[in-house]
Amino acid sequence: MSGGQDKPHYLAHRDRQRAKFAASGGDSFADYELLELFLFNSIPRRDVKPVAKDLLKTFGNLGEVCAAPLHRLTEVKGIGEKTALDLKLLHAASVRMGRESVLGRPVLSSWTALLDYCRSAMQFEPVEQFRVLFLDRKNRLIADEVLGRGTIDRAPVYPREIIKRALALESTAIILAHNHPSGDPTPSQSDITMTNEVISVAKAMNVVVHDHLIIGRENVVSFKTLGLM
Repeated sequence: MSGGQDKPHYLAHRDRQRAKFAASGGDSFADYELLELFLFNSIPRRDVKPVAKDLLKTFGNLGEVCAAPLHRLTEVKGIGEKTALDLKLLHAASVRMGRESVLGRPVLSSWTALLDYCRSAMQFEPVEQFRVLFLDRKNRLIADEVLGRGTIDRAPVYPREIIKRALALESTAIILAHNHPSGDPTPSQSDITMTNEVISVAKAMNVVVHDHLIIGRENVVSFKTLGLM
């Protein structure tokens, strides 16, 4: 290969996209273009536009791409283990930033941020995950822990263990949250029964249950808003 040969076409495209992002930020970019920008660093020596489009075609949107399991990501042509890990890192960083936006703040007055965080953390989980948000006397979030992981439609929940953990953290109030991997956030009868059991155990120990959130693919359902508690 001669030294005067033209550079691959995608290198000039990368320069243009980076310059565009530096000048105007990401609002003017389509989802595949933002994903493409991210992939520039992970895949340095090939045209990544087709890869970005394939990822979105396979998983649906940016959130689902980053939340997809490693083995599913590497099934997409052009995605190796390193790139898959980079995408998972992006998801982890996004969730961490969402947590930081509510940690230590009164969550009842930062409700939108709390819902956004729960969605980013749970909406694309492939199995059911049960999370508890622990609050102090001023309703500030002091801890956020996953206390159960299960199957596509069930996660083990132990009310006494939830309250035991709340007492250990000196938490006086909690918010329950779990996802429905099916995408439909409608509460099931077992969800309602389990919530009532937690409320009963919590009341005996002077711990308030503010709400139970069910996270779907598009929406979040609140037990309190539905009048179920």
